[in-house]
Amino acid sequence: MMEAARVALEASSPRPLLTAVTVLTSLDDEDLAEAGFSGTLRDSVLRLARLAEDAGLDGVVCSPLELEPLRHVVGDEFLRVTPGIRPADSSRGDQKRVMTPAEAVSRGAHYLVVGRPITAASDPAAALAAIADEIASPA
Repeated sequence: MMEAARVALEASSPRPLLTAVTVLTSLDDEDLAEAGFSGTLRDSVLRLARLAEDAGLDGVVCSPLELEPLRHVVGDEFLRVTPGIRPADSSRGDQKRVMTPAEAVSRGAHYLVVGRPITAASDPAAALAAIADEIASPA
């Protein structure tokens, strides 16, 4: 399926980036076991990332907690898109595997996905600016 998606995009100009989702950041080991997955969540993420890389995809969507292990399994050019990003003063919401923006960037995230900490803020532009400042000058 992933290879077919990549092949279908080859004719696109410009060709968009193609990423695959590993394991949702709202899930943990217990959730995966309940769904019938064997092994750890980390093992599942690494296995799915290898499959995506082997299929020729550009990267994966993964929790920030898997960034460092992925750096040792896939090439550094293989993109890591990271949801579950929460500034230190933000609520986790339904997210179980989270990290601050600066931590995620320092651990190898290429792209951050930040939703509710911005969209639910009383001043979304200020929330975004604070995140950008944190990334630009981590503590």
